[in-house]
Amino acid sequence: MPQEKTTHAGEPHEAGTSDRLNWLRAGVLGANDGIVSTASIVVGVAGAGATPAAVLTAGAAGLFAGAMSMASGEYVSVSSQRDAEQAMLAEERAELAEDPGAELTELAGIYEARGLTPELARQVAEQLSAHDALGAHASAELGIDPDHLASPWQAALSSFLAFSAGAILPLLSGVLLTDPYRVPVTGLVVILALTITGTTSSRLGHAPRLRATVRNVLGGLLAMAVTYGIGTLVGHAI
Repeated sequence: MPQEKTTHAGEPHEAGTSDRLNWLRAGVLGANDGIVSTASIVVGVAGAGATPAAVLTAGAAGLFAGAMSMASGEYVSVSSQRDAEQAMLAEERAELAEDPGAELTELAGIYEARGLTPELARQVAEQLSAHDALGAHASAELGIDPDHLASPWQAALSSFLAFSAGAILPLLSGVLLTDPYRVPVTGLVVILALTITGTTSSRLGHAPRLRATVRNVLGGLLAMAVTYGIGTLVGHAI
């Protein structure tokens, strides 16, 4: 009687789950950056006694600049990664064409080193190579899936949107409210938003929620306090 397959709660088993988690984690971090940097700009300018129009101008400029910086950085990073992966795949494709027998032996050796018997390792290597030789070698040797290389444009767009989504809340609170409510309410909005991103990040990484959330909130409040202090000093000096 075949043994029924069991799974554990919270344990990913589907192909591509790790990639999706990485994308979600990157999105949460991008939103977190948008919250902290934009809120810091808003309270810093507000601390200098700026008008709502000046706060809007500075906050909107900071939002767009930060989102573009995140997007361009992610595009360059993922493009470099993709170029390197394509170069490795091209080299592996050439080796398979030149000496498939040696590559088959190499693949069998990899599975044997992972604990399979020599006979079973050879059989697995032969079956995988017959189905998709490049895919089998790329996965075992390089840790690459040739059919699912990262997209630089997708990474850039995701970073842009994540940063903008995080930045919009402190920007709106800083623009729509007036003194003396602007700074404290923006601080409360930031605490709430950072609590959400910190909790989400800890869940995705299976880390202790309280520690991660408190660390996230304190870091954001520290950044806001510093920029507010700088804005106040500069505003009084000028």
